[in-house]
Amino acid sequence: MNMRYRTLGRTGIRVGEIGMGCEGFSGKTVRQVREMADLMDAAGVNCIDLYSPEPELLDSLGRAMEGRREKFVLQCHICAVWQDGQYKRTRCLDEAKANFAERLRLLRTDWVDVGMIHYVDAMSDWDTVVQNGILDYALELKAAGIVRSVGLSSHNAAVSLAAVNTGKIDVLMFSVNPCYDLQPAERDIEELGSIENYAEPLVNMDPQRQALYETCQRLGVGITVMKAFGGGDLLKADMSPAGMALTASQCLHYALTRPAVASVLCGARSMEELRASIAYEDAPEEERDYAAAFAAMPKISWAGHCMYCGHCAPCPQDISVADVTKFLNLCRAQGEVPETVREHYAALPHKAGECIRCGACAKRCPFGVDAVENMKRAAELFGA
Repeated sequence: MNMRYRTLGRTGIRVGEIGMGCEGFSGKTVRQVREMADLMDAAGVNCIDLYSPEPELLDSLGRAMEGRREKFVLQCHICAVWQDGQYKRTRCLDEAKANFAERLRLLRTDWVDVGMIHYVDAMSDWDTVVQNGILDYALELKAAGIVRSVGLSSHNAAVSLAAVNTGKIDVLMFSVNPCYDLQPAERDIEELGSIENYAEPLVNMDPQRQALYETCQRLGVGITVMKAFGGGDLLKADMSPAGMALTASQCLHYALTRPAVASVLCGARSMEELRASIAYEDAPEEERDYAAAFAAMPKISWAGHCMYCGHCAPCPQDISVADVTKFLNLCRAQGEVPETVREHYAALPHKAGECIRCGACAKRCPFGVDAVENMKRAAELFGA
């Protein structure tokens, strides 16, 4: 198995497409955690999210990483604390500082890759993070080299967009899946997966969620994904808000084809579940392909919306139609051509201006996107 790696936005940190959530380490012995770490090490799964402040979990992982700490990319959460034998989210700066220092001690390290400000799902809460000194503390940790980058975890696209637009957030941990992406940006996490909110047919992605992904791409904010399977609901026909079951590979591929996404953090609770997620890397294209499933969803329509699924390929001119469309959409969202997008477009071996308007790409699109028109607009916009 060959893990594919991506750069985590502007941090320069390289992460495997498949990452690991900390749920899988909870309640396990040191030996069991070490066995999971051994499998991750062998498979190239290097990105680990550690939202949990549970001391035994952190201590076990710290022991399992001894002698190989540099092989793993750690997201450690600021403001998730352990009190009276249970997890609590805090906005008390002193509590946050004390717990973060304890996390480092338990993990047997003096630095982590991402200092992740924990669970900010309301604009008022983001204001508190700024006003209470939490954000400043994270930036101080970065300046001291204790964290290599500053992150934010959220399920709320509006809050996330406001945060990344400050320029102070390097990494966003966000819930990404095809059902959540349909819901209004400020909808509560408890409502995102509620079947009632999908009673009426839904059409296309919420504009603010799309704007969030595109803004992260433009600003170089890397996204690590949580809830790719919607807590497992998307994998079950009777539970899925889409009205049909998707496969794990389809969910993973959807998340990994969104702009700015670097790694999907899978909450594998057993070696078998971890192996199943890792198997995505070797899965054939037909197993990953979500386009046909999405086009057949009884409660959702993606008509006219480019899903970056790649069904437009192959192009007789070897144009990467999906990449060109992604860059075009990034510019449409900003109302200008950002320098980074211009450079990425310039690096493409074949440009939109080479399109011969044969229409083969448009005929293959499951969502009815006018790809030929997109190539024309991109050629005009980028001048090539």
